[in-house]
This record gives sequence, structure tokens and C-alpha cells, in this order.
Amino acid sequence: MLRQALRSGLLAGRALQSGWVASEAVSKRSAAPSSAWLRGFASQGPAIPTAPHGTNYHHAPGADGYAFYMPRESLIGGGSLEAAGARIKMLGLKKALIVTDAYMAKSGAVNAVIEVLKKSGVEAVVFDGAVPNPTDKNVEDGLALLKQHGCDHIVSFGGGSSHDCAKGVGIVATNGGRIHDYEGVDVSAKPMLPLISINTTAGTASEMTRFCIITDTSRMVKMAIVDSKCTPTVAVDDPLLMHKMPPSLTAATGMDALTHAVEAYVSTISTPLTDASALHAMKLISSYLRTAVADGGNAQARDMMSYAQFLAGMAFNSASLGYVHAMAHQLGGFYDLPHGVCNAVLLPVVQEFNAQAVPHLYIDMAEALGAGSGLPAERAVPAVLGAIRQLSADVGIPRNLKELGVKPEDFDVLAANSLKDACGFTNPRPASHEEIVGLFRQAYEQGEDAAAATA
Repeated sequence: MLRQALRSGLLAGRALQSGWVASEAVSKRSAAPSSAWLRGFASQGPAIPTAPHGTNYHHAPGADGYAFYMPRESLIGGGSLEAAGARIKMLGLKKALIVTDAYMAKSGAVNAVIEVLKKSGVEAVVFDGAVPNPTDKNVEDGLALLKQHGCDHIVSFGGGSSHDCAKGVGIVATNGGRIHDYEGVDVSAKPMLPLISINTTAGTASEMTRFCIITDTSRMVKMAIVDSKCTPTVAVDDPLLMHKMPPSLTAATGMDALTHAVEAYVSTISTPLTDASALHAMKLISSYLRTAVADGGNAQARDMMSYAQFLAGMAFNSASLGYVHAMAHQLGGFYDLPHGVCNAVLLPVVQEFNAQAVPHLYIDMAEALGAGSGLPAERAVPAVLGAIRQLSADVGIPRNLKELGVKPEDFDVLAANSLKDACGFTNPRPASHEEIVGLFRQAYEQGEDAAAATA
């Protein structure tokens, strides 16, 4: 009864507060695509006015409560790689397929993992076929090697590409068929093979999430596989493995993490747990990403970015994402572009679009990004957008999609596929096909007026 009374009181208290603007778009969130995964959240009713973060809801809680997804165990901090072997031994596993990329294999970086496994009596076979935007063919090749050698578990080593490829191998190994069969939300019937994901970048958080993104090479589309059975068994985030990331990769993955935090915070299924994770991730990224890019050997910056991307993963793993990721997936699948860079270019454009629906959420984001404390919504929105654009510029992200080689004649098909992507289902403001085309066009042109003025 107490919960019901609290809920009734919150819904009754809909009078406008300073800096909070009601939006018809918020009350129409039920128009977003729904699934079993969204049950209880798709029709949330009107937005709830926000107090300082952590003391109120963004919106009415779902009738069925919340789900919060995490790996069984997470090993975090300097030296945590060494603990991974013992965890594998405790699980009774004997032979690993290590999924990584060609650089990690040829540079010898993967040898550290092989040595850790060897100390624990675990055999290893290396598959180094994960590419930056992992494909269905990568999954097929990895699965063939796993079967050939009779591996009973998988160890992914690298960034999101290696982890996603490993998830694809693991889910098909136990469920059969092709990776294409599992596109969508919670499609698989059986848990994947045990997966220990050892992370070397600070961005995707794929080492701890239920998200798996694989390119369908026949359609030139990234398939979004969102499945709790894709969650790694053990996540390993050792910042000592991240010190050699080049500045460009540090910048791209860091902006990917920021996008996770922002999209999770404004998501239609965010919760107090995901909100807290998202806001602190924003705070750490805005404080440490510039340093990590400029000085890759700065141990504190690397450590804090490792925590930041993990916190952002905790946020979007349960709150999901929005149109930035839905659109970025299409750019990655169509043009094979770096995912983090696409996110960074799209992020301010989509958040300007979203601000018309949830301007009150930008108040706490402005503070988390160091752009102003206690600002009213009408000042918080431009402060947030300005902070995102400035951070992108400071770490060397291209200004727009034109610089990435995207072609305007492709906007129609990119928009159509974006609206089918599961990540867009929880965007706070539903968009039409024409509006998504407009967002692509805006991202294509942004920054050109400023560049011309300074020429």
C-alpha cells in the first residue's frame, strides 16, 4: 500500500516546477515499438517532475518493477587480469577459444592472456578474426574453430569488436542456426557458452552488457542482438591493459561511453539505479577523457575512464539507448565507419532533438558535464549540447558526417533501417522517417557555418 500511495502522490504532483516543462511527446512514449523486453515500461504515463538526481523518478515506474542486468562477476582495477585465470579454473573450464583481433595477436598482446590461462591449467586456441565492425562471417569462422578444437568456453580479449564477435560465437554454439536468427530482443532459448571478457578499451562496455552488434554483410546492416543470455559470465576491466591505446581510439571509445551514459539517462526505461550510474559516468568522462587522450600513460586518467565506461555500461545495459546508437549502427554497417566516432558526431544532434521532449533531464546532465550547476532547463539544454560539442572537438572527433564520407543520397535507407533498430525503441522522443532523415542531414552539415566564419 505504501508503494501505491507513493506512486499516487507522485502522479498527483504534476504541477510545473522551476525549470521543468511538460511535453506532449513524453506522454506519448507508448507510441514507441514494444516487445516482451519493454513490457511494463512502454506506457509509462506522464513524466514525473525531477528533483536533484537520486531523489525522484524521471517517469512513473513500470507496473512490473525494474530489471537490472550485470555479469555474474566483474573484476575491476589494476592487476585484475591475473585474477581471471583463477575464476576460469573455479568454473571448471578446460579449453578456451580466445577471440581477439589481428593486431592483438600479431603484437603479442594476447600472450599475456595465454600465460594467465596456462597458469590455471587451461588450454587455449586463438581466433584473431574479429574486425572493427564484426561480421556474420567472423562469427561463422570463430564458431568453426571452436568446434574443431572442442573448446568449452570463450575468452574475448580486446575492445567491443572482440567481445561482440565472441558473444555471437557463443550464442550460436549453444542455440544452433546462424547469428541472423537472434537479431532482436531476447530471441535465444539457451544460455551461450561461458564467456570471460577481458577488456582493453574504455568505451563499449561490451565486456559486461547483454548487447551484441554484428554486421549482416548481405544487407550491409548492423544487427542489434539484445539478449540477457549474451551477458558475459565474468567481466575483466584492467586499466593497465589500456595504457597503449592510441589517442584516436581513446577519443572514439571515450565518446562512445559518453553516448551510452547520455542515452541511458534520457531513456524511457531509465531507473534510479541507471540514472546514478549514467550521471557519474558523465562526470568522470568530462573530467578525464581529455587527459587520457593527451597522455595515454596517465594512470589515474586511464583508471577513471575504465570506471566511467563500466558505469555507463551499467546504465545502458538496463536502460537501453536511443536514436544515436540506432543511427550509428547504420553508418557502421553501411560504410564500415568507427562506431564511437559516429556516436560522437550524432550525439549533440539527437540530444537537441530529444530536448524538446525532456528538457528537465538536462539540468542534472549540465552539472555532471561541468557545464553549470542548478541551471533552469532553458539554459541547461544549450549548456549540455555545448559541452558535448566542445569535448568532441577537444579530443579530435571530426565535425560532421560529410568528413566521414557519408552520402546524402543514402539518408533514406539509413533512416528506414534506423527505425527498425532495437536501440531506438527507448528514445524519449519518437521520430518519423522524415525526422530521422533530417537528423542525418543536420549531422552531415553541422559545424560548417562556424568553419566558414573562421576561414
